[in-house]
Amino acid sequence: MQINIFGASGSGSTTLGKALGARLNYPVFDGDQYFWMSSEIPFTVKLNPEERNAMINRDIAAHDNWIVSGSVVGWKNNWEFDLSIFLYIPHDIRMSRLKKREFERYGDKIHTDPERIVLYHNFLDWANGYDDNTTDGRTLQVHQTWMENLTKPLLMIEGDTTVEERVEAVVRKLSDLKQI
Repeated sequence: MQINIFGASGSGSTTLGKALGARLNYPVFDGDQYFWMSSEIPFTVKLNPEERNAMINRDIAAHDNWIVSGSVVGWKNNWEFDLSIFLYIPHDIRMSRLKKREFERYGDKIHTDPERIVLYHNFLDWANGYDDNTTDGRTLQVHQTWMENLTKPLLMIEGDTTVEERVEAVVRKLSDLKQI
């Protein structure tokens, strides 16, 4: 079983991936770990797409069952997930989560360090454009178009649900698909 969990930044795909992986005993591969290079200033240097795809493909090849968390739309990889899970939460809740997460990651630097202030505001501006499709890259419209072209099952989880509720929804879906 190969699963992808995706949604807007702050929708909870990484969190659900970890919880679901623990429940199913599946390895979880977080897209951000392959999209971004390790750098002094995190999340600022992108990996080369060919290198990124080769790395993640190598890592998942050792497993029959796995989860990729994060939006991999546009990665031009040859995956055909057995189940795709789309997470959508209301804009204001998602943006509040992102602000909290950024503060947890960087502390007061998001308000005091000139470089971090710019990065923080650029990130929030980018994330803010998801729902109205005004940002580059990952937008609701991009995800909707991608979902329309999926040939295998899709589970949509909408609203501000708990991680446990989301795990149970996925387990029910997998049970319906006779995959667990």
